[in-house]
Amino acid sequence: MSELKAAKLSLASKVRLPSGYDMPRLGFGVYQNYTTRDSVLEAFSAGYRHIDSAQAYRNEAHVGAAFRDSGLRREDVFITTKCISKTHGYDSTLHAVDISLERFEMDYIDLYLIHDPFKGKELRLQTYRALLDSQKARKIRSVGVSNFGVKHLEEIRSANLPMPSVNQIELHPFCQQKPIVTYCREHEIVVQAYSPLIRGQMDHPLLTQLATKHGRDTAQVLLRWSLQKGFVPLPKSATSARIHSNTRLYDFELDEGDMSALDALDRGKEGAVTWNPVDAD
Repeated sequence: MSELKAAKLSLASKVRLPSGYDMPRLGFGVYQNYTTRDSVLEAFSAGYRHIDSAQAYRNEAHVGAAFRDSGLRREDVFITTKCISKTHGYDSTLHAVDISLERFEMDYIDLYLIHDPFKGKELRLQTYRALLDSQKARKIRSVGVSNFGVKHLEEIRSANLPMPSVNQIELHPFCQQKPIVTYCREHEIVVQAYSPLIRGQMDHPLLTQLATKHGRDTAQVLLRWSLQKGFVPLPKSATSARIHSNTRLYDFELDEGDMSALDALDRGKEGAVTWNPVDAD
């Protein structure tokens, strides 16, 4: 999960999860997407095979409909969803998994994440155990977390439970979450990057400079940085042209100087543009 070279990356690139399953290295996010079915169909057309949803997004059914309309095989598509804190707890999480399966109209979910660390240690661990049991029941293939800080990950390790396959966190040059990333790498947890395009705040002079240097747009520079860092970025868009352009990342490479300059933009927690609840009690 260290920095990757251009020759090793393509739209078909995958990363092997600790669970033994392969996950595409580029995902398509559907947060606040109000044309989800059409957008996901466009994403499939552009070559995405990894869709990131959540119960809180209220569009699992639309993702499922897009998949059925796509004509793709189930084994060729990687579907992620998440349970929000209001469903945390053992029995409620088991029920949440069943509800997600009903909405997707699928037999299994590739990756199920705890969406956030709210509700405290006891409920976090109950929720995690429920997901592990859903995995044993073959309703879920891989179990992960989202917005978990080192403290929350350590709770899982200290409970002698299997570590999550994935931790999905806000991640871009201005908010690099280095302590969390370091911990994840030490424990073989794959890091997914949400808001990799900084919610459209891409007007920094360095981003413009690198886009001009490589004949790209700033979004492509940001996504390329994320891929070369070994992350799994999850760009989102409802615009056809943008959905396609966000996949054109594999015929250029940021050099060492480019990467170092982008790394130097890190502002720690102050660089976050989302809720970023990694420090929740």
